[in-house]
Amino acid sequence: MEHDRDTGSAAAVAGQRDIQKQVDSADKRAFSGEKDKAMQAGARAYPEPPFPEQHQPKPGAERTLDPAPLYDAPYWRGSGKLEGKAALITGGDSGIGRAVAILFAREGADVAISYLAAEEKDAEQTRRAVEAEGRKCLLVPGDVRDESYCRKAVEAVVEGFGKLDVLVNNAAFQYHAGGLEDLTSEHFDMTLKTNLYGYFFMAREAVRHMKPGSAIVNTGSVTGIDGSGELLDYSMTKGGIHAFTRALASNLVGKGIRVNAVAPGPVWTPLNPSERPAEQVAQFGAKTPMKRPAQPEEIAPAYVFFASPQSSSYITGEILPVIGGY
Repeated sequence: MEHDRDTGSAAAVAGQRDIQKQVDSADKRAFSGEKDKAMQAGARAYPEPPFPEQHQPKPGAERTLDPAPLYDAPYWRGSGKLEGKAALITGGDSGIGRAVAILFAREGADVAISYLAAEEKDAEQTRRAVEAEGRKCLLVPGDVRDESYCRKAVEAVVEGFGKLDVLVNNAAFQYHAGGLEDLTSEHFDMTLKTNLYGYFFMAREAVRHMKPGSAIVNTGSVTGIDGSGELLDYSMTKGGIHAFTRALASNLVGKGIRVNAVAPGPVWTPLNPSERPAEQVAQFGAKTPMKRPAQPEEIAPAYVFFASPQSSSYITGEILPVIGGY
């Protein structure tokens, strides 16, 4: 009996080592290069790290990013999903906001964009891109932390377009801090007032003018789901935006206004190269499963989906992560 047990043990060990050898061999092949390539699953190839080392002063400028962000979605064919709608997009001068503005226009909407005055040149480029789609574009510069500005911005949209059907809360402030003691009260205040007060002020003013069938789309973040040790304040606000989205959806369901959020992972926009040291920017997005950051045009379709009653009429209070396979 003892001999049988020894024989069985030896066979088990041999079998385990055979499996180990097979898997180790497969690992070696996988790590030899193919696995390290960035995933390209879109209509065109997207830039992969390493990128040139670069760092921008806040709030960042899209026109000077290298490589230039891809935002125009040349293979997207409009089908009238937002025909006759009027939309307001905060942070619409660049990045995700610009890509959303272009797709909204391609789907038939007139678009107003809110942005800081320092971003005027980027805003003008967005305006030209929207107008090239055959739609109107209204520029409304100002600071979303300012309650009176948010009221005046919404009023300008209603006066200019005659209505407001879609609000995209997208403006954000993000800057890392190595430790809790490095996060100053001024830094904390800037992040919370931009990312939370701005969303609240804009939503409150917009709802005064919205009719049943309207939509609010908020920009959340993967940091609001997983957190980020160097982005304590930003993670807090993005988690707050996710909770605000669900709560506001419940609050407005009786008015026929849907509220949802898109939660992106790393996206190649001015936000991050103006937030990270140059050597980190060079590897931005490399740690995602797809081994590259998203381009703005890869995120924008999620906003069209939530804004269009044709696409998402029975969806409200949802958070859609677009995070490259995390």
